[in-house]
Amino acid sequence: MNFSNLLIKWYLQNKRDLPWRNTTNPYPIWLSEIMLQQTRVAQGMPYFMSFTTAFPTVFDLAKANEEQVLKLWQGLGYYSRARNLHKTAQHIAQELSGVFPDNYNDLLKLKGVGEYTAAAIASFSYNEAVPVVDGNVFRVLSRYFDMDTDIAQASAKKEFTALAFELMPKDNPATFNQAIMEFGALQCVPKSPNCSICVFNESCAALQKNKVDQLPVKSKKLKVRNRYFNYLVLEDEAGNTIIQKRTDKGIWHNLYEFPLMETEKEEDFDCVSEAVQGNYFKDNTVESMLEYNEKSIIHKLSHQHLHIKFWKVKIEGTIENGIDREILRTFPFPIVIHNFIEKDL
Repeated sequence: MNFSNLLIKWYLQNKRDLPWRNTTNPYPIWLSEIMLQQTRVAQGMPYFMSFTTAFPTVFDLAKANEEQVLKLWQGLGYYSRARNLHKTAQHIAQELSGVFPDNYNDLLKLKGVGEYTAAAIASFSYNEAVPVVDGNVFRVLSRYFDMDTDIAQASAKKEFTALAFELMPKDNPATFNQAIMEFGALQCVPKSPNCSICVFNESCAALQKNKVDQLPVKSKKLKVRNRYFNYLVLEDEAGNTIIQKRTDKGIWHNLYEFPLMETEKEEDFDCVSEAVQGNYFKDNTVESMLEYNEKSIIHKLSHQHLHIKFWKVKIEGTIENGIDREILRTFPFPIVIHNFIEKDL
């Protein structure tokens, strides 16, 4: 039995029952694909359910305001995905009368839709014969065929796409694409796959050559930048606090946070206290200050590690435009701040 037949047979016996697999409607398929970029299915599933409940159609998503979308997305990370999702929904609802493009090339023109997502929607919704190539596909093919092409190189995508296209049954691209991704997610996993129960254990080149743990080849690790965030959690006599919106491009764009003091290194109480007392808040006198967390919370993003401390700053009088805790909880925050508010505030 050839590679694709064996793969599809395995898939039909082992596939997970996922809601976006029971439809050819491009809206939930697009939603799931955007959510599952950089995200495991188990983590993405509750978000998919809450999004489809809040926004059953692309028109509902288009009508929502951005803060509503960001609030529902809170905790999934890579927030530009949510902003692009919202903009694309508006484009489809307003410019395309709610109808998704029905082919790979036109899907690729949508904001936030790359080659992988366009291929997934085109094959799952319209049965177009375009292969999906993601980390799972790189892994499965590089192991099965013993390919030591460095997948971090731009040319690798072309090579693997051509191979996947060759293997794909042209009359059944959707099932093949689902199958190879599912196989990478469940069976041919990155670390210590159980090759003894694998349907390909007699034909997999990497297994024969004892190279499973060496493939795929991927060079150049991202250089990680360390940043030190001191969040000043104000509280006035009425128990109100203030927050601000992150308007700079970069991490957490358009999410909310407490007033931030970023430092070059982890600073102690005296240094932060001095900066705060030294007229950090010009309109109010600082009454007292304390550290919520003695050890920094390290929040890891793909390209930076944030070392975060929260400081409670009690001030005299009342803050102009202060908000109470109930209102505070309605804003979209980065998950690390959301968790602090729920747990410590």
